[in-house]
Amino acid sequence: MENFILEKIINKKLFNNYNKDIVPNGLQIEGDKIVKKIITGVSACQDLLNSALYYKANAIIVHHGYFWEKESKYIQNVQRNRLKTILSNNINLYSWHMPLDIHPELGNNIQIAKKLNISIKGEILPYVLWGFLEHKINAFDFANKIEKVFKKKPIHFYKNAPDYINRIAWCSGRGQNFIKQAYKFGIDAFLTGEISEETIYIAKELGVHFFSIGHYCSEKYGIKSLGKWLHKTYNLDVMFIDVYNPA
Repeated sequence: MENFILEKIINKKLFNNYNKDIVPNGLQIEGDKIVKKIITGVSACQDLLNSALYYKANAIIVHHGYFWEKESKYIQNVQRNRLKTILSNNINLYSWHMPLDIHPELGNNIQIAKKLNISIKGEILPYVLWGFLEHKINAFDFANKIEKVFKKKPIHFYKNAPDYINRIAWCSGRGQNFIKQAYKFGIDAFLTGEISEETIYIAKELGVHFFSIGHYCSEKYGIKSLGKWLHKTYNLDVMFIDVYNPA
């Protein structure tokens, strides 16, 4: 498949034309015209690039690519090495950020809901959802379920929160600051990727459970789903690389 055709296919699937973002979405760096093998991953780090070389892939699709709005415009050190790897090996680098967070079928937030059996009731914001758990559950049992499902022990803060959880809101990635908006929907718990120092005080004073599963962990299932869709729909050779990241 041609590289620009692949971009158009994914843009259409992710409704990319309808989303504003703080990073360019789509084909960020042009490589070989014909895409033969695709590596997918959360972030275009050097480990992922090295995996592409190892598996002889000439296309990489990620959730976190390059050229962020507040990123330095100087090509030095880490960025220089990454770009050198990509350009010298004619690798196509694709990235979809916000479109892959909020997509109603493949998105990170939808994948979190599926894995935790959450019945989605609506949006608090386009990238923050709320809903009901399959059944009311003891908060510590729910923490154990999160650990089992995501294979990662969550940070769980529960001071002043109810014993049981039924209504929950969630946001993949860096969503901790949305806990206040979520609280207005009468939630028992809020789940996201990252945690900030002030989040603990806010959760305590609002009386809700707060769960942090890590930015990486909360956002690897959207890109995996996109890869599976590409393979199933277009029979493309796609491999997801799970680069260890505890954050």
